[in-house]
Order: sequence, then structure tokens, then C-alpha cells
Amino acid sequence: MIRSKLLHLSLLFVFLSIQLPLHAQRSLENLDQSLRYSRLARVGLKIIPIQLSETSFKVLMQVEKLEAEPSFSAYTFSYAILNSYTEEITEEKVVLLTENDLSMDSDRHWVFEKQITLEPGQETQVALFSVLDTRQGDEYYFHMDLKSPFVYAHPKLGAFYANGVAFDQNYFNRGQALLFDSFDGPSIHSFYYPMEFPIPYPPMETRPADIPRELEVVDLGDFIENNPKTLDQIGYYFFQTDTSDLGGLLIKTTHEAFPQVKDWEEMVNIVTYISTRKEHEDLLRAEDKKKALDEYWLQMTRNPDTAKDVIREYFRQIEFANILFSDFKEGWKTDRGMVFTVMGPPAEVTFALDREVWTYGGMGESSRIKFTFARIKNVLTPHYYTLNRSRAYQPIWFKNISEWRSGRKAF
Repeated sequence: MIRSKLLHLSLLFVFLSIQLPLHAQRSLENLDQSLRYSRLARVGLKIIPIQLSETSFKVLMQVEKLEAEPSFSAYTFSYAILNSYTEEITEEKVVLLTENDLSMDSDRHWVFEKQITLEPGQETQVALFSVLDTRQGDEYYFHMDLKSPFVYAHPKLGAFYANGVAFDQNYFNRGQALLFDSFDGPSIHSFYYPMEFPIPYPPMETRPADIPRELEVVDLGDFIENNPKTLDQIGYYFFQTDTSDLGGLLIKTTHEAFPQVKDWEEMVNIVTYISTRKEHEDLLRAEDKKKALDEYWLQMTRNPDTAKDVIREYFRQIEFANILFSDFKEGWKTDRGMVFTVMGPPAEVTFALDREVWTYGGMGESSRIKFTFARIKNVLTPHYYTLNRSRAYQPIWFKNISEWRSGRKAF
């Protein structure tokens, strides 16, 4: 058993080293996390912290099984607690997780549960969860700030499916129920926000986006934990055990077809990214949206078969954007969702404490295009990012839109 653990641990560090130049120091800031946004990912990772006290957390590390009939032995699992995004990830920092550490093995998830106590005097502490596919050497990462300048507080409760697996999606279809549990229950307070957010401006538009002047909120009062709670309205909910705290749990609720598109009205809004202003205005005014959209796709591509390919690929991108980037907005309406939809999955993804950077393009530095998303402190979510816009994006943006419109865009 000890020999097996050492072998897995050495494999982990071999593959971590492959991704960086030999002279580079391995840190969270220079790990390439592009697999978390890949359409071909075999697993999906999530860290779910539940705050127990000022310094302690119950941390759930969940692996969603995306491939058919996965084998636990095909992967190596580990985690580390880091004091910064630039701290070196040394062998001493990494904790190997074995099958004996599983708290649950369901049809869809492997779940590890650990209690973490923060080091005193640290401004930032980050949990890094890593899964290595030993068949191909693919390394998947997910990180979560347990404490940082960008986190007000973490929720003191968790939401769970009926099978006991923690809620780990970025959205929840209305009309379904979850179980809520906290360490200091028995009652949980809920708020509902019936918000509809605008579509973001393109990357080369530098003026600030419109911000709602008023935020409508409905106080839904208390409910008792560990009883099924149905979320039946579209918008988002915010749950707290103590309304005087800043920490809480955000759940975005959507229509029943989400992450796919529900109807022709929604489809008209979503095609705005690859439409001219006149085309989109004509679609919005059309009484028969289906007929107008049929004409739109055919006029754009000039070929019925090409139109089918573009429709299928474009709305597949929208579906992934919704899965990956929904927060209190639908994923396709976020800045990251917009860039993902038009540009495709990034070739490289890196994180710093205050930003996320996506890289597209060739091998040379001069041929690469970088999109930088600034991290904004937000009481609803610790992972809120907005694009640093620039007029320099205009050529590459229009080039990709032209590829979409001609049917040459594929991933």
C-alpha cells in the first residue's frame, strides 16, 4: 500500500512538471487550467466549502464523472492548501487522496470530505484540488479561496441532492427541490431576486455596461433545514443561516430546458453575438420568430447544410457556456460566456488572485491573443469576473464572427 501511494505521488509530480518549463516554480498562478473548460473533459471538479468557524471549514471535493463507466484506479486525486497563488506547490504541500478517503461513490460523483483549519496570520488561503488522468497525463484542477481579499465569507450551510451529494452545478432548474443543511440550524433564511440581466457589450466596447439602479428582492423568510425545498421561480435565491452575516449560498434558477435553449424568443436574443445590429433588430421585431430565424440562418450562410452545422455548433457552445459560467446571470450572458461562445474554449487558462487570463492563438507569443477577466469582490459569489475591454480586440473578434457566419468555425 505504501509503495502504491509513493508511485501515485511520484506520477503526480512528473505530470505537474511536464506542463511547466523545468526552471519554473510550480504555483497555482502558473498552472494551466484549460481542461476545466474543455468540451472533451472526462471529469468535472468542484470544491464546496462550508464554514464551521472563523478558522475551520468542512470542505467537499467532488468529482463529476463525465465519461462512461469510469474507473477510480484510472485517476490520481490530491489536494493542497496554499497561502497564496504564487506559493510553490511542494511535495510536502500535496495530500494524496485514496479510495479509503471517499465519503461517497455515487453513479455520477466521487466525493471526498475533509475538515480544514486555516493557518493563523495568513491573509489568503486557497484549496487546490487536482485529478490526474494517468492514462493520458491530463491534469484537472479546481481551486477555491477559503480566505482572501475577494471573499466576504463562505456559507455556513450546504445544499444537497436527494442522494446526499452536494449541489455542485452553476444553475438549478426551477420546480426541483434540494435539501439544505447547516451546522447551526435548524432554520435557514431565504431571499429571492427576480432579476433579468442585459446582454454584455462586445470586448472592444470600452464604455461601461448599464447597471440596474434598483435591485428587487423578495424576503421569503425562514424554512426548516433537511426538508425538501422547492425552488419554483426563475431568477436567483440567496440562503443564509444568519442574515447579519455576509456569507450565504447563491443558487441561480433557470427554465426547465436550461442549459439548452427553451424557445424561439430566447434563440433570437442569443444570436446577437454573431449578428449585425440590423439583423438582430429585425429578428426582435419579427412576429413569427421561427420563420424569421430560418430566413436569418439561410441568408447568413447561403447554404442549408452549412446553416444546420452552424446552428448545431453555435448552440452547443451556448450550452457549455451556461454549464460553465452561470452565476447570478445565465452563463451565456456573462463576459466569460460571451468570449467562450464566440472564440471557443481557450488554449490556456491561468489564474492569479485578482484575475483570470485566457490565451488563444499560435505557438509564438506575438501571435497569441489574451483575454483578461478582472476579479470583482461580490457578496453573492467569490468567482465574479468581468472582461478588461479594449479596442484592440476588434480585429480578432470580427474575424471569429466571420468564421461563424461562413460556417468555418469548429472546435
